[in-house]
Amino acid sequence: MSIETKLAELGITLPDAPAPAANYVPFVISGNMLFVSGQISAQKGKLGADLAVEAGAEAARTCGLALLAQARAALGSLDRVKRVVKLGGFVNSTPEFTDQPEVVNGCSNLMVEVFGDKGRHARAAVSAPALPRGVAVEVEAIFEIE
Repeated sequence: MSIETKLAELGITLPDAPAPAANYVPFVISGNMLFVSGQISAQKGKLGADLAVEAGAEAARTCGLALLAQARAALGSLDRVKRVVKLGGFVNSTPEFTDQPEVVNGCSNLMVEVFGDKGRHARAAVSAPALPRGVAVEVEAIFEIE
């Protein structure tokens, strides 16, 4: 089954690939690897102060949708994704907040929903005292491609 068919089956519509907000490119292909720049959530706020874990996980999921949109823009088709290699998740959170892994699971779970076992990946989920434009979450990705 194609990934586009899988997305439709899951009821997932990808957004347009967001334009870069500064002096960088949204993705780089090097050999058989696709590096996608960090995608930020529309949700603003700080985990542990303004937002609950569930809201953070939903924000991370929206980052994942933007990552998939960038990958599709880069590759023409998500069927070229051989594997999700790594996600790097940054969570705008208070010093006391320690549930960054549960927040970034919003993106990780999406990758597994869409790609199955090919979506299982290495990952970092770290706290950040602030993120660009006050957003709650930012996630970057590395994909192996065909």
